[in-house]
Amino acid sequence: MRQSTKMAGLAVVMFLAAAAPLRAADTVTADDTARFLAGMTPSADSPLTPLTREPSWQRHARFFDTAFEQLEQRQLSKIRSWTEAHLAAPRSTMFYMFSGPDFLYADAFYSKASTYVLSALEPVGSVPDLTRLPPGGIGSALYSVERSLGSILSFSFFITKQMKTDLQAGKLSGTLPILYVFLARSGKTIRDVSPIALDDKGAAYFASENPGPNATRGVRILYAGSDGAEKTLYYFSTDLSNSGVKASGFLRFCATLAPGNSLIKSASYLLHSGNFSAVRDFILANSATIIQDDSGVPLVHYDPRKWRFFPFGRYLGPIDEFPGRYQPAYAELFRRSQPMDFGIGYRWRMQESNLLLAVKLPSDGTAPMQTTPSTQPAPPPARPRVLRPPRDVGPPPPGFRWF
Repeated sequence: MRQSTKMAGLAVVMFLAAAAPLRAADTVTADDTARFLAGMTPSADSPLTPLTREPSWQRHARFFDTAFEQLEQRQLSKIRSWTEAHLAAPRSTMFYMFSGPDFLYADAFYSKASTYVLSALEPVGSVPDLTRLPPGGIGSALYSVERSLGSILSFSFFITKQMKTDLQAGKLSGTLPILYVFLARSGKTIRDVSPIALDDKGAAYFASENPGPNATRGVRILYAGSDGAEKTLYYFSTDLSNSGVKASGFLRFCATLAPGNSLIKSASYLLHSGNFSAVRDFILANSATIIQDDSGVPLVHYDPRKWRFFPFGRYLGPIDEFPGRYQPAYAELFRRSQPMDFGIGYRWRMQESNLLLAVKLPSDGTAPMQTTPSTQPAPPPARPRVLRPPRDVGPPPPGFRWF
C-alpha cells in the first residue's frame, strides 16, 4: 500500500514538473503582446505566435513595416541626429504634457532620459488576452490600431477624436495598446506593466492599494532598451487645466522627479490660455530644457534673464483651426532661425515647421551648450496650406480617411 502511494505521489510530481513549462508557455507576456500588436513576431513559445499565421496579422505586419520604416527615414532618425547636435547635459526625467500615448517622439527627442512622464485626458484603457478574442477579432483589433495611428505616422501628431473613436469601437481601448506598439517599434523590451494611482498629495499607489477618492489613474511600464538598462515610462490620464491639477496630485508627483526636460508639440495652444497657467508655470520652473513648437509656452511667459533661445525652421503662425494665436515676438525670434531637416507639429511639412529649443541658464548666467544660432534671416513666410497626406508615407489601411 505504501509502495503504491509513493508511486502515485511520484507520478503527480512528475506530471506537475512536466506541466509547469506548458503553463509558463501559456502565459501571454506584455512584451509579446506589444510585439504582436506592432506587427513584430513574438517569442517562439508565445501563445500568440500561431496567430501570426493569420492573413490579417501578416497584412498588418507588412503595413507597419513600411509605415515605420518611412517614419524612421523621414523624421525619427533626423530628430535623433538633431538632438545629438544640439542637446547637452541631459536630465534623467522628461515631461511631456498633452502627449497622448506619444512615446515615439518622447524617445526620439530625449532618448537619454531614464524616466518619462506622459499625460493627457485619454484614459489608459486595456489590452485583453488576444488569444481569447472571438473569430475575426484579431483582424478587427489590429485594424483599429492602424486607424488610430494613421495621423501620427503621417503628420507627427494624433487626431484625438479619431483615436478615441477607433480605440473604443473594438476590444482594445485607451492609450495602452498604442504605448505597446511604440515601445516595441522603438526596440524596447517590456518587463513589467502596472496600474498606478496618485492621491491628491502626489503619493503613488499600486495594485490593490487604495489611493482614496478622485485618484489620478495611470500606468507604469518598466522596459529596457538595447543596452539592457531599465527605464520607466509613466502615462497618466488627467485634466491639466487649472481646476484639474488643483484637484489632483499629478504635479506634486511630477515635482518629486524634477528637474527634468520638457517636450511640447501639437498641444492645441492650450498653454496660451490662462486656464492652463498652473501646468505652464510648472514646466517653466522644473525644466532645464524645453523643446516645443509654437503651440507650447508663449514666448511672453519666458523670463529672458533665465532662458536662452535657439529657433529652428520657419514660423508661419498657427493653422486655421487655431485663430488668434499668432505671436509677433515668435516671428521676430525666428528671423535668426537655423534650418532643420524634419517636420513637426501641426505644420508638419519640413519647409513650414518651427521648433524652439529653450535652455535655462544656470545661476551664473552662462549657457550650458555650444550651439551657435545662425545669423541668416528666415525666408519670408509662405501662405498657410490645408493639411494633406504626405506623398511618402505609404498607403493607409483600407477605409482610412485623411481630414
